[in-house]
Amino acid sequence: MKRIFLAILLLFTLIGKAQSTASKNVSTFTIEAPQLNTSKKIWIYLPENYSKDIQKKYSVIYMHDAQNLFDAKTSYSGEWNVDEKLDSLKAPVIVVGIEHGNEKRIDELTPFKNEKYGGGNADDYLEFIVKTLKPHIDKNYRTKTKAKNTILFGSSLGGLVSYYGALKYPEVFGKAGVFSPSFWFSPEIYTFTEKQSKIKTKIYFLCGDKESDDMVNDLTKMKRLLDTKRCYCLHLDKIKIVKGGEHNEKLWKDHFTEAILWLGYK
Repeated sequence: MKRIFLAILLLFTLIGKAQSTASKNVSTFTIEAPQLNTSKKIWIYLPENYSKDIQKKYSVIYMHDAQNLFDAKTSYSGEWNVDEKLDSLKAPVIVVGIEHGNEKRIDELTPFKNEKYGGGNADDYLEFIVKTLKPHIDKNYRTKTKAKNTILFGSSLGGLVSYYGALKYPEVFGKAGVFSPSFWFSPEIYTFTEKQSKIKTKIYFLCGDKESDDMVNDLTKMKRLLDTKRCYCLHLDKIKIVKGGEHNEKLWKDHFTEAILWLGYK
């Protein structure tokens, strides 16, 4: 499974040949990322009525792998339809999608090194989001800036870095969407969790039972560890295991709406 998983990661650089499906509410810009010694293309979704009510402020969802979120033309194997799904909900939320770094994706989205695959540069990637990108978004768009209004969301390695980032920056990210997280990449993610004195982040976990031999066990292990850091009675996390679910965009697309509704975005 891990060999197939890494092969898929390498193929993320491919660009689809489909026509663009991004809605009129989606635009892009490029911003310097000094922490990563590069520039990043950012996709931004604004709710339908953003330009009409100039006083209203919005919660923000920061998402990874932006190529797969809005547009079939740039996606690896199908988009999440994030724009259409939020349009249908009339959700008062802004989405900021960060493009992955192609061959640098593994490095950027993993907090700890893997002996075989390397990686481990997520601290710089998250510092870019927290200290460069978020201040830019808050300055140029009408955002609700508190942690309770800021969600970090991703799948696979993006799920891993979303979980890690939400724990590392609880004053910034009050909620996290953690789909099919690659906890297998390094056992240090469990050690990192154990070292936290108290975890108040609201987290939605999701995986499919056909993803790998370890995915369900890894997710269950992390959920049990989290239960030692806060009272279960607070209902700050939810875990959903999808029968027949595989490690792909379809699984994540099909369950994005319910995750966002559970996390809350108002």
